[in-house]
Amino acid sequence: MRRLSIRPFAMAAMLALTAAACGGGDAPGGGGGGGGGEGEESTIRVGMALDVGGLNDKSFNDAANAGLQRALEEGLISEENTELLEANQTGSNRDDNMVNLADQGFDLILGIGFAFSEGVAEIAGDYPDQNFGIIDGFATFVNEDATNIADLTFKEHEGSYLVGIAAAMASESGIIGFLGGQEGTGLIEKFQAGFEAGARSVNPDIEVLVEYIGDSTQAFVNPTAGEELSASMYDDGADVVYHAAGQSGLGLFKAAVEADKLAIGVDSDQYLTASPEEQPLILTSMLKRVDSAVYEAIRQAVDGEFTAGFQVFGLAEEGVGYSDSNPALTDDMKAAMDTAAEQIVSGEITVPEEPEA
Repeated sequence: MRRLSIRPFAMAAMLALTAAACGGGDAPGGGGGGGGGEGEESTIRVGMALDVGGLNDKSFNDAANAGLQRALEEGLISEENTELLEANQTGSNRDDNMVNLADQGFDLILGIGFAFSEGVAEIAGDYPDQNFGIIDGFATFVNEDATNIADLTFKEHEGSYLVGIAAAMASESGIIGFLGGQEGTGLIEKFQAGFEAGARSVNPDIEVLVEYIGDSTQAFVNPTAGEELSASMYDDGADVVYHAAGQSGLGLFKAAVEADKLAIGVDSDQYLTASPEEQPLILTSMLKRVDSAVYEAIRQAVDGEFTAGFQVFGLAEEGVGYSDSNPALTDDMKAAMDTAAEQIVSGEITVPEEPEA
């Protein structure tokens, strides 16, 4: 059995705070004790609720699960003390899954996706001795009094800047594309903004075509629409398209094969999970280290160091980056991306978080 609408004001608030410094102190609960000292088996119980698309989305949810699996493999937690729930196709049971895990007494409960934020903000006070972590979350803005919620956010625009450089360097037509999932939240727009800025740092005259799949979370689970919109951009002259569309982005790779043009993946190294026909065309992927954020939240809980508030993962924190599995990503491209990464970390380059008007 597979177990597992956001209000505009809340998403606007998230945008304002995503780049904020890590906030909060240690949550008073501590989540059930257990400790993770060397040679001592942890008794911390961890529950994780995935978002729409579930396991095998080859992107966002799979990246989160990789962080959980790492914690299991390293012995931070035990399998009998973990549970993973998947959302239904519409995501209508997100809140139910979080309450389910909380009622079972899990010490750390992770929601994978911003759409968990408002529900967790509402229920966290009912479980003061348990801790909650939300990937891309904004719950601590909605509930400013919460001391047991960590919003785990990323500087997606920084990693997207790097793959924008690669796209511009690889493009022969001077036209590239961006495929977004859910429009209007401000989150996916950060990917777009960074990608455009990175590409224009190489070629100020480059044309960037932009398509979004929809205005709800269902936009992340529609590979058919992803394929159709990507094909349209290829038909309009784009020879490299970058997606930030979750499972819908798998449609981009099908369109790339049909058009024999390049694509750029997101979240995970999507070259590694692509078909043999798709692999040569996936130039790189923007790595959003959801796995690292999940692992770090678990480590904090095990060590009694759970930190409430916003935690932000950018290039400096190795929270974003790029993959280089495809030999088609040349040494010149990697050198340019690495130089830009150093300049972003040093503050020499400031990457925009909103697309140009």
